[in-house]
Amino acid sequence: MALSENAKEWIKDIVIAVVLAALILVFIKPTIVREHSMENTLHDGDYLFVSRQQYKLFNKAPQRGDIVVFSSDLESSTGANKLLIKRIIGVPGDIVEIYDGVVYVNDEALNEPYTKDGYTDSDMYPVEVPENCLFCMGDNRQNSTDSRDGRVGFVSMDDVMGKAVFRLFPFNQIGTL
Repeated sequence: MALSENAKEWIKDIVIAVVLAALILVFIKPTIVREHSMENTLHDGDYLFVSRQQYKLFNKAPQRGDIVVFSSDLESSTGANKLLIKRIIGVPGDIVEIYDGVVYVNDEALNEPYTKDGYTDSDMYPVEVPENCLFCMGDNRQNSTDSRDGRVGFVSMDDVMGKAVFRLFPFNQIGTL
């Protein structure tokens, strides 16, 4: 039994759509924010696109200020490794220190207008970010499990899933990050 021209066109369109969707998912990971640790930049329920290849395919080094999604050793409610979304504060070789409510990188106070409360309430002795690692913190410093916490610590570049690049929802905040 031969397929009609109409059926062949439908099959061709479906195959093209599936191939395009697979290619897009190689480069983009849709993600929904499920925590409050990045407020006021990101909120619970925000829908983001994460560039999976930002640091790999394009061979770009992570930069201070980038917002990244990474796998942690923390457990989610399903028992899987929990994905965290945080801002890069320190890159390999940086010395990160916190005192008097201010974050210092390489002895320079960071200008952090994105933080929820405008300060970081925990003090931290200077630490050097190891090679192939990042020091990441949430923007809501009083409600963020991040590199300051021993359960998260330095983030290995191997655990970074990608850079958050675009907010799709809510529609009144659509745009690049």
